[in-house]
Amino acid sequence: MHTRSTMRQPSWTGEHAGPMQSAKILPTLDYVSIVASVYQERRAMLVGMGATILAVGLTALKTGAPVLWLHVAAFMVLTYFRDRNVVGFSRADLGPADRARARFWEGRATLFGVMTSGLYGSWCFFSLVIVNDPFAELTAVSVTVAAMIGIATRNFGIDRLVTLQCLASALPLALGLLLTFDSYHIALSALLLPLMTSFRFLAADVRNMLLNAVHERVAASSLADQLDTALDTMQHGLCMLDNNGVIALANSRAQQSFAMIANGAWVGQTFRELILAGAEQGVMRRTTAERVLRMVGDGGGGKVVVALTEAYHCEITISSRGDRTVLLFEDVTARVRAQERINFMARYDGLTGLPNRAQFTELVDADLAGRVRRDEATPVVLMIVDLDDFKHVNDSLGHLAGDKVLAEAANRLRRVVHNASHVARFGGDEFVVYRAQPTLDSEPGLEAQAMLDALAEPYEIDGERLELKASIGIARVPGNETLLDDLIRQADLALYRAKGNGKSQWHEFEEALDVEYRYRQRLKADLRAAVEAGSLTVVYQPVVDLATRRIAGCEALVRWYHPELGAVAPMVFVPLAEDIGLVSRITEFVLDTACAECARWPEGIGIAINVSGRDLRSDLLVGQVDAAIKRSGLSPERLEIEVTETALIEERNLAAQRLDALVSHGIGLALDDFGTGYSSLSYLNELPFTKLKIDRSFICDIARSERSERLVRNVARLGQDLGLLVTAEGVETEEQLEVLADRVGVDQVQGYLFGAPLPASEIRELITSMKGQSARLEMIGREHSRRMNAD
Repeated sequence: MHTRSTMRQPSWTGEHAGPMQSAKILPTLDYVSIVASVYQERRAMLVGMGATILAVGLTALKTGAPVLWLHVAAFMVLTYFRDRNVVGFSRADLGPADRARARFWEGRATLFGVMTSGLYGSWCFFSLVIVNDPFAELTAVSVTVAAMIGIATRNFGIDRLVTLQCLASALPLALGLLLTFDSYHIALSALLLPLMTSFRFLAADVRNMLLNAVHERVAASSLADQLDTALDTMQHGLCMLDNNGVIALANSRAQQSFAMIANGAWVGQTFRELILAGAEQGVMRRTTAERVLRMVGDGGGGKVVVALTEAYHCEITISSRGDRTVLLFEDVTARVRAQERINFMARYDGLTGLPNRAQFTELVDADLAGRVRRDEATPVVLMIVDLDDFKHVNDSLGHLAGDKVLAEAANRLRRVVHNASHVARFGGDEFVVYRAQPTLDSEPGLEAQAMLDALAEPYEIDGERLELKASIGIARVPGNETLLDDLIRQADLALYRAKGNGKSQWHEFEEALDVEYRYRQRLKADLRAAVEAGSLTVVYQPVVDLATRRIAGCEALVRWYHPELGAVAPMVFVPLAEDIGLVSRITEFVLDTACAECARWPEGIGIAINVSGRDLRSDLLVGQVDAAIKRSGLSPERLEIEVTETALIEERNLAAQRLDALVSHGIGLALDDFGTGYSSLSYLNELPFTKLKIDRSFICDIARSERSERLVRNVARLGQDLGLLVTAEGVETEEQLEVLADRVGVDQVQGYLFGAPLPASEIRELITSMKGQSARLEMIGREHSRRMNAD
């Protein structure tokens, strides 16, 4: 495609070109070209010089004046050397950018040009002053003036050359006219000055007009080339319509965009025919084609996106000025795809392809609203599916493997749910199923069991075989009496009960769960108020050293006495505190209270304080411990922090950092409830524990079961081999104490045999009277020995 346009350019000099324009400001290409033009037309130069020699010869022949014959000889010699100079230039092969060599040849042209003009002036001077013959005078003046005209038209490109030649010929001529002492001749000499000046300006005007024309043509050609390049290389298609709607200009991109409509040349066709042809061929919608034509016909502007194929979308931008219309075609396929992707991501889960919470909420809310309008009371079912212990997959195999498990779980749910059910992912490892079609009483349970069975099948992930279960909570209520939030809350309560009953099962919501839920909500509110009011208390259970039968320390335990409900068990309110984010404040309260109390006890008696998994993941724990020790003045060696194996499961590395920081301050570290959690031996190996506490579940039947005795004995030996103090929890009978003291070999014991957890005042009294307590324990020990000897 070629496009040409003309634009008015400034003078070739870039400024006003005066008569004394120097070659120094000429562009090199122009300067070299002008110098070369002086040496053009060798034949014309020879013809002109030959005619001059003939004219001088005629005047010499007529007058017989020797001086004229000398001029004939001089013209002949000069013609020879001028010709040799021209031949030399033609052999020099001057390049378009060789400015230095062009100056050399300009100098030679100036030399020979001035010599030639001077010889013309000399011929006129001697003809007027010496020869004094009318024919000789007329011939000399006529030929010289004609030569001066040739100078202006031949050497116009070099201002200096024209000036010097005019002066060299005009000055001798004027002097000859003056020396005739005739008034008319003198007047004629005066007219030579404006004549010579006009010749010089004539040369300048010719030079400027020619160079301006050349530069305008070059600029126009360059501009047209640039326009061609811009149109052919621009990323968008461009099409221009004339006042009749005929395509006057179109680049290749535009033709490529609509290649399936009209191949070949576009120019000369009407845009209307082109678009309607596309609509008839089904390449674009008829309504879209009419909209584009309407926008073009209105003479305004606007944008419209046209889907030419499934894989190609084009945005047409229409703008008009006067009677011209320009259409810009932009390939927006990537943008459309990106927008479609954004819309998909806004409504669907990127990992599983299931609807996300927002899309699911919109769908269910619309269905429930329609049921209310229609007063449709048939039940709707919502089920929440949660993968049991899914976090262990991420922790053991990594999040990429976890993502693959979630994607596979989503595929299995798709396969087994009812056709009328909608599956969505709410986030994490939680899925939700909504079914609006009327169901029999047994159908939700059957569908839930089908999902449990499908999810329980082994997963093959990256060469690993995984066994994974799920729990499901079901809510079913009349469709015209509920909101989605109520359905989710009821299904959540049912799910919570399913997990509480042992997981891997489904449970349907019942009113008792709502009562329990409200009870828990009340407890949460009352617990928050109790913490704010400082109503919690701390009790202390003694830990006895078996070797000395003395109290070695106490474990601090938090208690909450509700004004209406009475004592609330820690196993009830501590999880509630974690749910509402109060456990850190409770831990801080226990730390401050227990450390201050322990500071009042005799040296050598320490205090043990439990911390939760949430505490271990908090940045506050180390600071809280340091602050409690500083406020109480307690020696760090007397403080012991107890953590359970379960608390270490989540964020294990972070928990290890917290424990290392505590141990570096001199604080003891005990692994509580040993044997009830996960990977116990790895914890003992990797974390800086100083004490091992054997859970009460291993102690309860130690006096009756040889297997339990062996197990506890081996655990105790393991702890001692690792340099840990070993404490047995839950000692409640003398028989248990006897086995632990005589056959197991633990270091310390703790349990109701030595007293229930006591308030601060009572524990102080017990510690004060510990000598008596020690004597009683020693008496128990001697009685045990007597019985052993009797047996």
